Amino acid sequence: MEGKIREIINRMTVEEKVAQLGCVYITQLFEDGKLSREKMENLLKNGIGEIGRAVGGIKGMEPEDAVEIIFKIQKFLKEETRLGIPALFHEECLSGYMVKGATTFPQAIGLASTWNLPLVQKIASVIREQMKNTHVHHALSPLLDVCYDPRWGRVEETFGEDPYLVASMGVSYVKGLQGKNIKEGIIATGKHFAGYGFPEGGRNLSPVHIGERELRDIFLFPFEACVKVAGLSSIMNAYHDLDGIPCACSKRLLTDILRKEWGFDGIVVSDYDSIRMLYNFHFVAKDKKEAGILAIKAGIDIELPNIDCYKELAGAVKEGLIDESIIDQAVFRVLKIKFEKGLFEEKIEKKKIYFDTRKDRNLARKAARESIVLLKNNGILPISKNIKSISIIGQPAEDKRLYFGDYSYTSHLDFEEPSVKCKSILDVAKERFGKRKVFYAKGFDIDKFSKDGFKEAKDVAEKSELVIIVCGERSGLSERCTVGEGRDSHNIKLPGVQEELVKEIAEKGKKIILILINGRPLDISEIVDKVDAILEAWFPGEETAEAIWDIILGKYNPSGKLPVSFPKSVGQIPCYYHRKESSKKKYVSLDSQPLFPFGYGLSYTEFEYSNIRIEKKKISPGEKIVVKAEVENKGEREGSEVVQLYVKDIVASVVPSSLQLKGFVKVNLKPKEKVKIIFEIPSEILAFHNQDMKLVIEPGKYKVFIGSSSADLKLEEEFEIEGEPKFIRKRKKFFSKVKIER
Repeated sequence: MEGKIREIINRMTVEEKVAQLGCVYITQLFEDGKLSREKMENLLKNGIGEIGRAVGGIKGMEPEDAVEIIFKIQKFLKEETRLGIPALFHEECLSGYMVKGATTFPQAIGLASTWNLPLVQKIASVIREQMKNTHVHHALSPLLDVCYDPRWGRVEETFGEDPYLVASMGVSYVKGLQGKNIKEGIIATGKHFAGYGFPEGGRNLSPVHIGERELRDIFLFPFEACVKVAGLSSIMNAYHDLDGIPCACSKRLLTDILRKEWGFDGIVVSDYDSIRMLYNFHFVAKDKKEAGILAIKAGIDIELPNIDCYKELAGAVKEGLIDESIIDQAVFRVLKIKFEKGLFEEKIEKKKIYFDTRKDRNLARKAARESIVLLKNNGILPISKNIKSISIIGQPAEDKRLYFGDYSYTSHLDFEEPSVKCKSILDVAKERFGKRKVFYAKGFDIDKFSKDGFKEAKDVAEKSELVIIVCGERSGLSERCTVGEGRDSHNIKLPGVQEELVKEIAEKGKKIILILINGRPLDISEIVDKVDAILEAWFPGEETAEAIWDIILGKYNPSGKLPVSFPKSVGQIPCYYHRKESSKKKYVSLDSQPLFPFGYGLSYTEFEYSNIRIEKKKISPGEKIVVKAEVENKGEREGSEVVQLYVKDIVASVVPSSLQLKGFVKVNLKPKEKVKIIFEIPSEILAFHNQDMKLVIEPGKYKVFIGSSSADLKLEEEFEIEGEPKFIRKRKKFFSKVKIER
């Protein structure tokens, strides 16, 4: 294959080479809503590397029509350009394939709340098959950003605040998307490289202030795991700068670390317009040409979403501003992945496309159920189906649009109605209880501050023995949205007047269940004691209503656990669980502990932990630590528990984290059933970068904890690593192995 690629490159003009490094956004090829032959000829005459937003970018288009367009574009490129090189087509798939009619699963933060790696891989494999059906090759997912600041609007797109959990979820997602090989799978893209989840002030695109050690041990860890364990084929740079160097022109990140240190051999694509931002946002380039030169020298192969700055590279070569061999290197990588993907032999089938089958919806419902976290329950849940009456209050109870995250087709293109079949929470309540038993009042609009609906809501609350209040956020990119990309918040309270309404209804003395449908951890400290139960649902997608009622009625026992901590106040940020001990001092009038900690989530049953044992308490660097413990379901209901293992380095040569997740498993237990959990922890995953920035397993004493959250550590033991430090040149091991013995 290499010889064939070199032969093609040798035949190319510099303009044709540069074209392979660019992208055409699908709508650029249209005029008056139709594919324009003239625009195709103008934009594709030298070929093109990538076609952007190939299906979801055309609002409202049926998938079959999109495939017809893909067919025409590929036919043009193969038959009417000099070299006949087909294009890659890309699309988003953060919570499902972002196209009309495709299954919408829970938003990423909800998937992380399942702590169920096989489930996440299965979801990604369904997304893979749906993308393949429309001949889209390249997925701009998953996010591998470790997130520390809930003010940031993109928290919902992440897998949370812990590098081990993010890496575990990311590897499962990449494996599901890419399958056994790229030819049969979809090219996955890890983004945003790197450190994007801790922006200054929680503001998107802002500088990120983290040191080299934290960058490598925390923020780069999930990317490295996905490259080395899952064979990740594509990387997307982040928008921000690190210590004054924008990620889009950081050779250290995109070449020295990614390619030379880790051995990554896929493609690097720019985040949308991030190369242009080098001259009009970061001001490190004087014009498009200089921005393009900086980006390609750093290691970005393809410019998304349009060929803009890279258009100038042909002229830059002719002017002697950049060596053509740098262009050739990027072209080689682009052509290589096209050959690996089988694009030159691809036959585009014109067929009826079936999305969102019964099987897919069942999977979406399972994911939605497992993504929901029970934050509080004073015994009110589950409720009886024989309840006499229920009052339901809140805009999200009837507005189905609010169940979808920002990179779903529904929210991203800002439809008022979901693009997939979806029932509201109110609809399902009426189905399960009968219309006469259910009373409803809207009460508020999420994005407004009017209290005009308060009187009706309070009157409705008086009618029933139980009140369910549904609160939350509106996700998306428009000005109406309160969370999502670019929708950062100076506080993390419920938007508008929602909290005030909860307080006023609570004064009536009614039993209240609060349901949250949102994208970021919220400060609910002023209302947590005013309600009887709280369900954190995130954005569960198309099966939101059914999943929520399955839990309320006890048809499903909640098993979700938080992948992020919930602060008591915006002033506590950051309050991620693995902060150093020196970061846990009290404020004048508030402690520094979260309202709900990382890993937290209640169940309708009770789990008992016992009999922790470490097989060998003294090991040499490089050996594994084997930890065993027993977990029993002591209750009368079947349920699933996420058993979490944490390690604490007692004394280290650099200040250690207070606690580090180093293993977990989700286990389903019948009433009175007991299992043994066996964790095999490679000592290599305890390595960190020392004072000399060398990756090392240090001798010393460590504590290991097993429990149901980062703050509920039920079992504790100690082990010691003896001997000399072991330096690791290239990290190979990232995860513990976990076995369940029944």
